Amino acid sequence: MPTILLILGWRFYFYSNEGHEPIHIHCSKADSEAKYWLDAGAFEITEAYAYGMSPADRRTVRSIIFQHFDYIIAEWKRFQDLKDD
Repeated sequence: MPTILLILGWRFYFYSNEGHEPIHIHCSKADSEAKYWLDAGAFEITEAYAYGMSPADRRTVRSIIFQHFDYIIAEWKRFQDLKDD
């Protein structure tokens, strides 16, 4: 479960055992947790789920994801390549 970003107390990470799901990122902070799908071609994100997050938390997390969108995509691809070796 590699952590790729730690920003404003939010930890952004991937799980190594999720099969062949499309590009996505998990995040957590204290008792809050969420998962977001990333569409690299359309530069869009979609919330898969969010627990214990206020509307402000959701906006913050979405903003962080958009600010680091290309980095997250690159890390996802790198992680998948390492996993497949």
